[in-house]
Amino acid sequence: MSKFNFPKSIISRPIYGTLEARPGKSHLMIADGEGAEALFDLAIADAELIAKSHIFYFPKNIGTVYIEKLESMTIAQLHVGPSYEASVSRLRRVLADAHMGLQVYLAGTESLIGQAMQEAVNAGILHTAIQTEHRGSVGRRMQCVHCKGITEDVMVDPFVCSHCGLNLFVRDHYSRRHAAFQGVCVDAEDPGNVPTPVELYS
Repeated sequence: MSKFNFPKSIISRPIYGTLEARPGKSHLMIADGEGAEALFDLAIADAELIAKSHIFYFPKNIGTVYIEKLESMTIAQLHVGPSYEASVSRLRRVLADAHMGLQVYLAGTESLIGQAMQEAVNAGILHTAIQTEHRGSVGRRMQCVHCKGITEDVMVDPFVCSHCGLNLFVRDHYSRRHAAFQGVCVDAEDPGNVPTPVELYS
């Protein structure tokens, strides 16, 4: 099952909905992994919408299953990239050339949604006007508040920062500016006293 119901949390923690077709001349859809399923659901609801859409898709660890289905659909423009990071410059160009009224849809992992939303907001689109739907992995994009390094796909709490090696507590506090959750040293006052890591949401 690619959908997950996140437990209630603090105000800064992102809340995801379900993508819905909106009227507009142009539509930008960005998805990774199982986020493609949300686009397929949109296509079932409104095939004409997909035909007017520019889609960025990043398969991650899913393979070619969704790529083949996307390529079989009538889409205005489809870009399949090896990773989000490799396609950021292309995305920025699309956003810079966009006209008023562009509808933005983001689907997939929290990492993809957060980073793509950051780019759209930087281009002048209000974050409240951007639709999001979580699909797939619940791994988090975490920023160490001590060294500022980013660790992707964090699945356990606490975890070891991939940059400075500190043991970090996985907090729900989210920074839109960094498109990442914030991790704080768990044994700062008692070095070496680190709880046994447990899987997120277990």
